[in-house]
Amino acid sequence: MAVPRPPTRSRRASTLFSSRLRRIYAAYTLCFVLFVLVMVIAERYGLPKKWIGFIFLAAPVVIYAVIGIVSRTTEAAEYYVAGRRVPAMYNGMATGADWMSAASFLGMAGTLYLSGYDGLAFVMGWTGGYVLVALLLAPYLRKFGQYTIPDFLGVRYQGNLARQIGVAATVLVSFIYVVAQIYGVGLITTRLTGIASFEVGVFLGLGGILVCSFLGGMRAVTWTQVAQYIVLIVAYLVPVVWLSVKQTGVPVPQAVYGQQLQQVSQAEERLKADLKEQQVIATLRLRADELGTKLQDVPQAVAAERAAMERLLESLKAVNAPQRQIQAAERALTALSRDPSATAEAWGRERAELEARARPLGGMPDHAQPYAGDPNGDVVARQAYEDSRNNFLALVLCLMMGTAALPHVLTRYYTTPSVRESRESVVWSLLFIGLLYLTAPALAVMVKFEVFTSLVGTPFDQLPAWIANWAKVDPSLVSVVDVNRDGILQLAEMKIGGDIIVLATPEIAGLPYVVSGLVAAGGLAAALSTADGLLLTIANALSHDFYGRMVDPDAPTARRVMISKVLLLVVALAAAFVAARRPADILLLVTAAFSLAASAFFPALVLGIFWKRANRWGAGAGMLAGLGVCSGYLAITQPWLRELLHLQGPPTLWWGIQPVSAGIFGVPVGLVVMVIVSLLTPRPPPAVEALVDDLRYPRQLKP
Repeated sequence: MAVPRPPTRSRRASTLFSSRLRRIYAAYTLCFVLFVLVMVIAERYGLPKKWIGFIFLAAPVVIYAVIGIVSRTTEAAEYYVAGRRVPAMYNGMATGADWMSAASFLGMAGTLYLSGYDGLAFVMGWTGGYVLVALLLAPYLRKFGQYTIPDFLGVRYQGNLARQIGVAATVLVSFIYVVAQIYGVGLITTRLTGIASFEVGVFLGLGGILVCSFLGGMRAVTWTQVAQYIVLIVAYLVPVVWLSVKQTGVPVPQAVYGQQLQQVSQAEERLKADLKEQQVIATLRLRADELGTKLQDVPQAVAAERAAMERLLESLKAVNAPQRQIQAAERALTALSRDPSATAEAWGRERAELEARARPLGGMPDHAQPYAGDPNGDVVARQAYEDSRNNFLALVLCLMMGTAALPHVLTRYYTTPSVRESRESVVWSLLFIGLLYLTAPALAVMVKFEVFTSLVGTPFDQLPAWIANWAKVDPSLVSVVDVNRDGILQLAEMKIGGDIIVLATPEIAGLPYVVSGLVAAGGLAAALSTADGLLLTIANALSHDFYGRMVDPDAPTARRVMISKVLLLVVALAAAFVAARRPADILLLVTAAFSLAASAFFPALVLGIFWKRANRWGAGAGMLAGLGVCSGYLAITQPWLRELLHLQGPPTLWWGIQPVSAGIFGVPVGLVVMVIVSLLTPRPPPAVEALVDDLRYPRQLKP
């Protein structure tokens, strides 16, 4: 698929360019629909599921690779900002694909499924963030006319101090974010291809990421992301529309969301009153108490456990048990003998998990319940309500400010031909993103209805194959255990991770496997599009801002572009290595990136545009203070980071705020420090103040 380039910036050339783009992408959409129909026919005629999955993985990636190859370039303006030729609507589509990462496509509906009302904080925060982008940042950054966010900081704050901090923060935020995308790519690739190793799936998916961004930079990424948006939005809407028709007969899931939410609430009441569910909960609580007893005297408990394992191993050998059972018992005994402290840590994690599940609905809140606790209850219930409400609001604010400060998103608004089209592009972005965000709550409710009414109560020997298939990919994604040994699945006997809700939706609903392949292709498009943008942002920050502006300002353009490509490859391999270690769930990684971005960039960007008194010293101090406070709070409160840093004891939360909302502390600290330091140090030169006035007052700008 060849992507045309307009020969001039004239209005006529721009119109012809847009018209040609419409024809190309209309043909692409038609071909994609025909491809899906062909796969439906092939499945009916017996094409194996493994081949269907592989084709849905390979075919779109080949198309993305072709676009990347056709769009290859070494010109600086084309490589960094797509020549500033991208029409508003197409930049909105590219931004939508860039934005709708693995977290949005895979994680949002899963979070809504597990958290109910609390998950709406993500919908409100991410959508509200684009309002801030439109009002406070996008048009002004486009007027400024640079290539990157550190570029803006370097020019606005006169020198390399703010630029250096901006480069470091850009790399940190984007790297955390891209690890989440590559993790999502690994999940999808492993499931579609059927390979046994998740790690191999990660590195296979990495190849698809690199072919889109390595050769053509922002130019290739932009036109690839438009194609990816078409795939991902079709893939997201098809199963939820199908579910809506199946459950209600109405093909507009958003319109029947309230009706299905009421059905889910009724199912929740039935499950909470079910005697078998209560029996499972009591058994899980008993197991948690037993582990708590062991943790009171770990050495004695470990010794008793070792003795029990030795007796089990002897009995297995005595009865000539299958070799796999004997080997499993030997491995468990060896692990216990080698590192008793690790066993104690594992007991602690298992106990916490059991306590979380030993509650009604498997530990999930009522889907329609706004906050935890009760504002009219006892002291504990009122405190729980206050903490839940405060965390909801804090998360919304963090996501809004983080959205408005993500470097890879803001860079997209450098690619439009004019300031006016930059503002229009934000509106298009909101439209394209809102199409998915307004659908995710309905999808979560409909999947929960299927699980509560169709899956729960199924005999274990008749469980659908998707449970075993996903457990092979990663046991933490889904697992079932017959706790009360009645042979029937209860809700509390199933553990399901939010990251697979969307990918498993077609199988949960009993839809044809082609729909599963389609959804996986959409998830892959979402992860690839965001990963491309993030990797390019990191590489450009290091090659253009660090090397080109600070190390060797006289370096030729071709050398800078080549260095950017090499760095892109290095960063991609490093991110894949980290993702293969499965550091945390997708949504946790992404929310950490949002808090860090908000703390590092939001005050410096907004004050840099609207307060001409802000200077280099204030910006540098504010960015460091905000980033330091946010990073520190994450380190001392986030469980995975605490384990990594070997911090002992329970975390201490500030005012009950969860680590996902760490930016609620970083942003105000950064803002206050920036204002105070700016007022205590000399004013910026008149030329800088005049530059700020030019940004704020369009009539003073040259055409």
